[in-house]
Order: sequence, then structure tokens, then C-alpha cells
Amino acid sequence: VQLQASGGGLVQPGGSLTISCAASGFPLAYYAIGWFRQAPGKEREGVACVSRSSTRSETYADSVKGRFTVSRDNAKSTMFLQMNSLKVEDTSVYYCAVGRPVASAWSTSSMYYYWGQGTLVTVSS
Repeated sequence: VQLQASGGGLVQPGGSLTISCAASGFPLAYYAIGWFRQAPGKEREGVACVSRSSTRSETYADSVKGRFTVSRDNAKSTMFLQMNSLKVEDTSVYYCAVGRPVASAWSTSSMYYYWGQGTLVTVSS
């Protein structure tokens, strides 16, 4: 079982970046996927989640709502986080995760079984 995150980098404020996470060793379609982030000196926080159901309902943290879009391609076992209008405060290590969280606990880390290694996103001029 492996989750491999990629696509992080340096971007200017107001810019865009898409990070991805490739899954292997298990059927991604059976799990909800989540993106989390952790900035230096801060706790890990949930950013977004998309369910495993056919409706693929999406949930976002208030801090990123309207700017970030989470998606998944089960056929390619890959998940994405498209980030627009990036702010300096979005600078963090971003982690992908899969699990079966209940809807009300989508941002609870313990609800996720497998985690990627993290990819650093730095927003700076």
C-alpha cells in the first residue's frame, strides 16, 4: 500500500498549483480521499475530502472554500488538489490520505488509514 504525493513547489501569491497523489496496492475507489496540511508549528488540519460514493460529494475547510478543488480519478488511482488564488498562509506540507470517515468527521486524521509522505507548497513572492 502506497500513496505518493507530488507536484508541490514555490508559487507566488495569487497563483495556482495542482498537487496529485498516486495510490497503489489497494482499490482507491473503495475509499474516501482527503487532503490535509501542516504548517510549521501548527497542527495538521483537514483541507478537503471527496467521498467514495457515486455522488463524490466534496467538503472543504472554510479557509480554502471557493479556491481549492479536490478530485479523483479512480481508473488511474490518482487524486488531485487544485489550488487557486493561493495565499501566503497556504504555505504548508500537504498530505493525501484515504479512509472511510463519517461525513461529520471528514477532517479527523484518525479516520484515515493510509497516508502519503507529504509535498511542500510554498507561497511567497
